[in-house]
Amino acid sequence: MLGAAPPACLDRAGRMRCFFGIGLLLGAVWPLAASAHGFGRLYNLPVPFWLYAWAASAALLVSFLLALYFVRRPEGPEPEPTTRTIRSTGGWVRLKSVLQVLSVGLLVLCIATALWGNRDPYRNFSMTFFWIVCLLGLTYFTAVAGNVYAYLNPWSILTGWLGRLWPGYARGAWVYPKWLGDWPALLLLLAFVWFELFGRGIPRQLGWLVLVYTLMNVTAVGLVGRQAWFRHGELFAVYLRLVGRLAPLRLGGEDHLRQPAAWRWPGAGLVHSRPAHMATVVFILAMLSTTAFDGLRATQWWVRLFWSDPTGWVEALMGQRPMQNIIEARRWYLAWETLWLLSLPGIYFAAYAGSLQVARWMTGSQRPLRALLLDFAYPLLPIALAYHVTHYATLVLTQGRKIVSLVSDPFGWGWDLFGTAMTWRAPFLPEMSWVWHSQVALILIGHVAGVYASHRVAVRVFETPRSAALSQIALLVLMVAMTVSGLWIIAQPLTVERMT
Repeated sequence: MLGAAPPACLDRAGRMRCFFGIGLLLGAVWPLAASAHGFGRLYNLPVPFWLYAWAASAALLVSFLLALYFVRRPEGPEPEPTTRTIRSTGGWVRLKSVLQVLSVGLLVLCIATALWGNRDPYRNFSMTFFWIVCLLGLTYFTAVAGNVYAYLNPWSILTGWLGRLWPGYARGAWVYPKWLGDWPALLLLLAFVWFELFGRGIPRQLGWLVLVYTLMNVTAVGLVGRQAWFRHGELFAVYLRLVGRLAPLRLGGEDHLRQPAAWRWPGAGLVHSRPAHMATVVFILAMLSTTAFDGLRATQWWVRLFWSDPTGWVEALMGQRPMQNIIEARRWYLAWETLWLLSLPGIYFAAYAGSLQVARWMTGSQRPLRALLLDFAYPLLPIALAYHVTHYATLVLTQGRKIVSLVSDPFGWGWDLFGTAMTWRAPFLPEMSWVWHSQVALILIGHVAGVYASHRVAVRVFETPRSAALSQIALLVLMVAMTVSGLWIIAQPLTVERMT
């Protein structure tokens, strides 16, 4: 049985939480907040870019002022957030068992179709299922419905089955080092993004990637134990647990506690706890930076920065202009983009840490910088989700709907198992004007939600309302800069040829 929804009668602070939650959910499920990834034509903005930038900055300032007015420091200890526990039933337990078997089966099918199916990526089940349905669709579903992946993780299920057959396997040979935190998941995130951006984009390459990743998870569980690995090391477990903090449904033990499933205020998972390790902070910033980089590298400005070489630095390194030796220049271009991909999380971290250091100076706070970095990390998650939806949701519309036809012919051999082989094969392309306005709205909603959540944290962390307000000025400047840069990226003309 599901618990009752939160009460409708709210005080002023409660109304603000409600507005924040509605905005957060809109940011998660906005249907056509689409990236221009799926489009090849240029688009002229309906109004000048500078007007969008000023309007978005003003909206952030207004949201900051509203947060100052409505959010107050609670008298005495802050009460625990209200939740409504969901009781498990026998039907849910049986359904979960069926879904877990299906999850492992889909993993096997993904590997099999990638290795032995049709070589055309658009006719192969694995490409659409893994990249679109799982990595994109599951992210957006998690932001609304909670971290269902905690129950349906195929690698966790598979290693759990192995643990029943092999006593002691799931406990691991060594204790997971506490200092290691989520660093393995961060390295895997960067590796997966690199593969996505620079790989050949063919099914067989994906099949080997998923197979190697499966073997890696099986080996890692044997080394450090199933619980520790899927808490800190498995990329998608860490990633989706963070995204699940945005949802009004708490699932999967977000704080590594054995908590029952429960309803809560949307966004409550952002303000009532903090990461336990600095690696989680960098992971969240990597979620932001990798998405921004993917959008940036698709722009004509970025490609021309290297290939036109306006500064002459490429010629100085290569000894000749890049267009005079394209084969050699491609290697330099790949190395250049890889360097930026790996460096951007550190650059974002430096900007984030610098803002909080300024906040310490402005408030005279004695709270260590490390503590502040942990305190304000989760309020960055709405921004990361908004960037993700903005840049990738078009792929769900253009390619994701094809999964209906692909399930009837997963190997691309001309089958029609379920009678849907000819269903929804054509992509749906929305009007570019609506795409742009949706992108602007999403970026703004994500940052407004981040501003509000950040101020909720500030009134708890700092001793006085004045200190809480001053602490947010530097973060507000950072968020304005991120908003304007995000709008600038999606306003740039795109190039189909990325020269990689």
